[in-house]
Amino acid sequence: MGIKDLLRFMKPHLEPIHIKKYAGQRVGIDAYSWLHKGAYSCSMELSLDMEGGKKLQYLSYFMHRINLLRHYKITPVVVFDGGNLPCKAATEDERHRKRKANRDQAMAKFKEGDVNAASELFQRAISITPLMAHQLIQILRSDNIEFVVAPYEADAQLAYMSSLEAENGGIAAVISEDSDLLAYGCPAVVFKMDRYGNGEEVLLDKVLKSGDGKPSFINFSKDLFAGMCVLAGCDFLPSIPGIGIVKAYNFVCKYRNLDRVLSVLKFEKGSQVPEDYSRSFTKAVAVFQHARIYDTVSKQIRHMKPIPEALLQSLEEELDFLGPEMPSSIATAIAEGKLDPCTMEAFDHFPSAESNLYLKNPTRARVKLPSKEAIASPSGKGGFVAISSRKLRKDAKLEEQEQVSEWNQIPFLDEKKHLAEAIALQKLLNPSNAGVVEEDKKANPNEALKVPDNNPFRKRCFAEFEPDETESVTEQVSVVTEVESLEVFTTPDSQRSVNSMAVKKPDENRRGKTDKRVKRTNSQSSVTKKSSILNFFSRV
Repeated sequence: MGIKDLLRFMKPHLEPIHIKKYAGQRVGIDAYSWLHKGAYSCSMELSLDMEGGKKLQYLSYFMHRINLLRHYKITPVVVFDGGNLPCKAATEDERHRKRKANRDQAMAKFKEGDVNAASELFQRAISITPLMAHQLIQILRSDNIEFVVAPYEADAQLAYMSSLEAENGGIAAVISEDSDLLAYGCPAVVFKMDRYGNGEEVLLDKVLKSGDGKPSFINFSKDLFAGMCVLAGCDFLPSIPGIGIVKAYNFVCKYRNLDRVLSVLKFEKGSQVPEDYSRSFTKAVAVFQHARIYDTVSKQIRHMKPIPEALLQSLEEELDFLGPEMPSSIATAIAEGKLDPCTMEAFDHFPSAESNLYLKNPTRARVKLPSKEAIASPSGKGGFVAISSRKLRKDAKLEEQEQVSEWNQIPFLDEKKHLAEAIALQKLLNPSNAGVVEEDKKANPNEALKVPDNNPFRKRCFAEFEPDETESVTEQVSVVTEVESLEVFTTPDSQRSVNSMAVKKPDENRRGKTDKRVKRTNSQSSVTKKSSILNFFSRV
């Protein structure tokens, strides 16, 4: 992705900044760079298409950074990639092959139970699809955040918008992870922005005009800089074996002419240089300078810069490598997020909010009560009307079947998905019993729910008591026995002393003896109780 090792080579020209530097200005966002970074945290869920909200964490990641920009009074302008360029087909095929290989390895590790290794491989296999971008577009549209889908490369669209004034839809800087933006000539790019707004900025005009630092680009123009990037290898043309960013810089810095550089390379590398490399090189440089973009003012497709006549003749007026032409209506529909830029098909329209509310509880039937006319004209002679509950249930069942049949005819409906959502909602409402209910439903799906046995007015026998309840009853009986035993120990003086003196409280020794008496069997307790009462009256 981007020019290999370009940012590392230009490290002396990277300046640390905070994004609040652009407060009050419009800043462009390379949408797919943030989507890729956000998808790393949920790559396994996306690859396996798991249920739940975790696989949508890439949307939360994206919106967190959008809100960060708005917090610092920055107006974000989100730009999405469009269709693939024909000259980028080989690169896209190679990336698809690598992603597929990583996904196959990840699935093998996942089946073996090595989740950590599988997660790392899933991150390498992740791919951002137009449907994922469309989900983000719906959120941006609801939050009134400006966005545009480029007809082809988002980098070219962002570079073009960087050349415009703010009143014409221009932007002051671009936030991205793609070094291709420098090859497109974007004047200000912020790389590696973290969640707090810290990043590294490259001001291309300052780099080309300043001789400070190494490497020095004092004698470079934007055309020479783009040619250096193509020589080092880019998405549109692989580099010649043995030529990296350092040697590409040395060639351009030494000869300062791209045609002469190609001649020297042909002489030095010989057969290592493909026969059509010179023509492919010219096309690749032309993409960075004259790519097709969408003009938001005229709502038409145009080139970043007008194509010179000499270049047009050298290319024999074959410009399909820049992207096929398309009608303005199609380009506008793509730019507004209504068409898939790859398949040119309209995105599926989901049911309305009212339909969603109905789909959440599709089996809820509305019972039709008898009409006033039916009640006013009874079939019998009497003034009372007997409405059969069996008939009502039958009508309700028919109504339910009709609604379920209509529900089954709704397109794009995944029954398992909604069942999982219902179970998840049940867990939220009653987390303690949700798992039990779910297991019971799986075990006996046709069994009716049992009425809870919690009627407080029904008399229950002793055997129906729970163990805790039995223990509480035993404790109550023990307390009563203890109190009755304590009442026996009164003073044995006379009737007057019995009536006038209070009952003595037992000391600790006597209480211990009493506890031992309580632990006796029921038969011994009853005998002791009776003898104690007789002794009391005999003393009186």
